[in-house]
Amino acid sequence: MSTEQHVPGGFDATLHALDLAADPTALFGPLPADGVTVPPVATAEYRRLARLLHPDTAPAGRTAEAGAGFARLTEAWRHYRQAAEGGPGLDDITFTTRERTYHVSRDGALAGGDVADLHAVRWREEARGSGTGGVWRDGVLKLPRAPRDNDLILAEATALRRVREHGAERYRAFVPELVESVRHRDAATGVERRGNVLGRLAGFHSLAEVRRARPDGIDPRDAAWMWRRLLVALGNAHRAGVVHGAVVPEHVLIHPQAHGLVLVDWCYSVTFAEPRTAPHVPAVVPHRVETYPPEVTARRPAVPATDVYMATRCVEFVTGGRLPRRLRAFARGCSLPAPERRPGDAFALLGELDEVLERCFGPRRFRPFRLPDRTPPA
Repeated sequence: MSTEQHVPGGFDATLHALDLAADPTALFGPLPADGVTVPPVATAEYRRLARLLHPDTAPAGRTAEAGAGFARLTEAWRHYRQAAEGGPGLDDITFTTRERTYHVSRDGALAGGDVADLHAVRWREEARGSGTGGVWRDGVLKLPRAPRDNDLILAEATALRRVREHGAERYRAFVPELVESVRHRDAATGVERRGNVLGRLAGFHSLAEVRRARPDGIDPRDAAWMWRRLLVALGNAHRAGVVHGAVVPEHVLIHPQAHGLVLVDWCYSVTFAEPRTAPHVPAVVPHRVETYPPEVTARRPAVPATDVYMATRCVEFVTGGRLPRRLRAFARGCSLPAPERRPGDAFALLGELDEVLERCFGPRRFRPFRLPDRTPPA
């Protein structure tokens, strides 16, 4: 395709084309399919248009008009290059905080939970003091559907900061990365919603998805590494002073190939010694009421044993009743009705679990875990 067909003529025709262009592709041609390299034909077209609009070559008496047009052309070219090289899309919504400028996709929510939606977001992360443009990063913007749930979004930000600041660095991968907590004000209504920008996770599946892919439940030997990692995630949070409060199958994400685990959705968490924080779990996931211990539904204070109870229910759920006798007995001890009778130290419980696992299955060894190809990632 000849680029001369995009913007024919000279100075006036180029200004007219700028006025009519819905987006930069109307000036420079379609974006490349690979999302890596700017097409040479687009570069040539930009240079041609720049020569036509440069103030030094403008018709007599039209230098100011040329300068304004040249500036618009340069800005359009910048957006085109960013999109062509894998940056934000041309029609993304942008908003700026003190730290970053975010580009939010208009393609709709990636996923939706009980109170919030996740939207794809990109930003350029600059190394401090580097003076360079930085690299593009992918994340998600978590926004509540109703402003009344702003407190839950704030609770998540508080919990993730506490775990990062007071938890062990080697366990950071078990929780989402909080990039920034943001405010969004609707220009039409003035209503403010709080949001969290979180690091993007790739290749993970929730335990709910795992169970749908394996309706009869997974082999308990495969569940062993998930159980162990879940206890590590909880133990680290508890030592930082945070109870998750919503350890349900949808919030436990696993990476089958890497045997990774991330515990997500900290909106229902309780962070101890934090001002304006209630001691009880603020709400429950409606379709998972059976996963919660009695103290949550009775709105009594949440304790580490609350999470232990729910983690145990998750393992029972994903194995579909296939736990061997010793592990069933272990699970019963972790899910007693009274929280004071349950284990509360997840790290100590991990040691006990390892002993039971060895008695059931022998020495620990790596077992590849795969899901059917049709299982979509979280």
